[in-house]
Amino acid sequence: MVTTKKKRTTTKKIKKASTKKGDGRTAMDQPPAVPRRQWENALEELRAKEKAATRASDALAAERRRLPRLRIEKEYAFEGSDGEASLADLFDGRRQLILYHFMFGPTREAGCPGCSMFVDQLGHLAHLNARDTSFAAVSRAPIARIEAYRKRMGWSFPWFSSLGSDFNPDFGVGPEEPRPSEPQDGESHALSVLFHDDGEIYRTYFTNRRGVERLGNVWSLLDLTPLGRQEQWEDSPAGTPQTPPYEWWRRHDEYPA
Repeated sequence: MVTTKKKRTTTKKIKKASTKKGDGRTAMDQPPAVPRRQWENALEELRAKEKAATRASDALAAERRRLPRLRIEKEYAFEGSDGEASLADLFDGRRQLILYHFMFGPTREAGCPGCSMFVDQLGHLAHLNARDTSFAAVSRAPIARIEAYRKRMGWSFPWFSSLGSDFNPDFGVGPEEPRPSEPQDGESHALSVLFHDDGEIYRTYFTNRRGVERLGNVWSLLDLTPLGRQEQWEDSPAGTPQTPPYEWWRRHDEYPA
């Protein structure tokens, strides 16, 4: 009985704190609270639209699987934790390779915070490997800096340096020469998909900017919440807290405690 009383007291304190004025929060134009049946009907209407969007996404995926392929004619040299590697080596014996172009310029000591947030969301690679698919990241930074940053972040996925090769500019993710005056020396983030077939390597897909969001679940999970991503571009109820996009992203060891 004592425990129950304490729980109720705590709940009251939380409710009081959340409605307290002068806490710096803007009053939100919240959707109405409705009876259960009305809420369930509204939810079903939304879920019907979600299912339609899922079917449209499935149709896009089917079209994506039928895209023409681009044969990779040039040989590229990389360096990984175990030494030199070719593009074929990045497949690690599998037919498919999902390649993340990680922004980490050759003059930088740390990788891009946004790219770091992307790869933080990777699941266990065994699930991809089970479908004949490998994952790897490639950056232009020297392998020693990549390995130091990987250790700091606690990552274990394969990560290679393309320093000294034409790989980044050829794949449209970096300038011919590093630009130290620009973020990450002018490198950009993107996602490429490659296919290894009968000794030949093909590029089958490429996306960048928000197209890379499919790599992570942070955005998908936030999209389910009343506050959303809390970014200024979103169509949200008046008073919803919103900040400029990207600016809230941090390396996972840099968020305020």
